[in-house]
Amino acid sequence: MNEQTLSHRQLFNLKSKTLEKRITENYYKTQNSSLTIKYILTLRVRYQLGAEEFAHILKDLVREIFMHTKATRTMKRFFYYFKDYFMAPEWRALNSKVFPVRNFGQKAMSFFRSLIPFARPDETNEP
Repeated sequence: MNEQTLSHRQLFNLKSKTLEKRITENYYKTQNSSLTIKYILTLRVRYQLGAEEFAHILKDLVREIFMHTKATRTMKRFFYYFKDYFMAPEWRALNSKVFPVRNFGQKAMSFFRSLIPFARPDETNEP
């Protein structure tokens, strides 16, 4: 039962207060974070098209979803579009939460590179 409650016409024609109310109510009723993130991303597109009232729309809801729910595929896919919703320390913590394997791999590679002395291709290790 993955119904969309808002059509594309509604998302691009309704006022910001109406959309905030409907999206928030829909999220708390269904707890569908993926659909909510898609709605908010659509409103960010509307902001980029010139609707200034949509700057940082539903900031508290976005912060709640990313900080307090398990990361879904949709959240991972659209994560970087919401960077300006968070302060730098929160962003680093969320990055580790949303992409734990990637961060572990990056840290492991940097650790191993620090242990192994690499010779440049133009250098030789002969005496």
